[in-house]
Amino acid sequence: MATYVLIHDTWHTGKALEPTASLLGEAGHRVDTPTVAGNRPGDPKTVGLDDAIRSIADYLAEQNLTDVILLGHGYGGMIITGVADRLAERIRRLVYWNAFVPNNGESLNDMAVYVRLCTAQRGDGSITLPFKIWRETFINDVDRETAQKAYDTLVPHPEKTLWIKSRSRPIQRTWSWINRSSTTPTMPGCRIGIRGIRSCRENWVCSVWCKRPAAMNCVFRMVQLTVNLRLGADQRSWLFRCLF
Repeated sequence: MATYVLIHDTWHTGKALEPTASLLGEAGHRVDTPTVAGNRPGDPKTVGLDDAIRSIADYLAEQNLTDVILLGHGYGGMIITGVADRLAERIRRLVYWNAFVPNNGESLNDMAVYVRLCTAQRGDGSITLPFKIWRETFINDVDRETAQKAYDTLVPHPEKTLWIKSRSRPIQRTWSWINRSSTTPTMPGCRIGIRGIRSCRENWVCSVWCKRPAAMNCVFRMVQLTVNLRLGADQRSWLFRCLF
């Protein structure tokens, strides 16, 4: 069975991914959902991107995890890129789920102008996301009650992690890039064709984590299948289209 480590988006913690992790665990896989430094209870909000990346690299080392399928969602793409740079020998595959894929020298804010426009500073080094922006941009395919419930779980996010530039070297690894919902504009950082990433386009946005964990479980099983069978890009895309 596989070892998965799932990395959350901005304003989230690992708890957001626990329903998906539980289903994968029932299938016999090991699934970890650590919270990135700066988003954990009691963490200072002055941490930078290096601190955030190091927290997950340290987690993999402390847990002695190897042959890892490491997935990042949104901001999690910045984290897994840095972790793979530091601990490439522990990574089996990187999966970018509607995630930012930085080139060397790029920050998340370089790729996503909306981050500078839709956040509110709190005076402690963190920023928050207004509910209106959350509802209209990040989770626009669910009812208001579900959107509010998900919003209530968000935490202030350390602003420096969004401004500091990635310093990751090109790595020879197998990558999957799972695309956005057709109802959400493509984020500039969510790109195909850099760093050798192979894509699987799917029709979901952030709400899939809270609304359809069973569907996410199917996606991860398909990712594992494509790894085991060493399928080509066209075959992988065909499998995802058939499943959904």
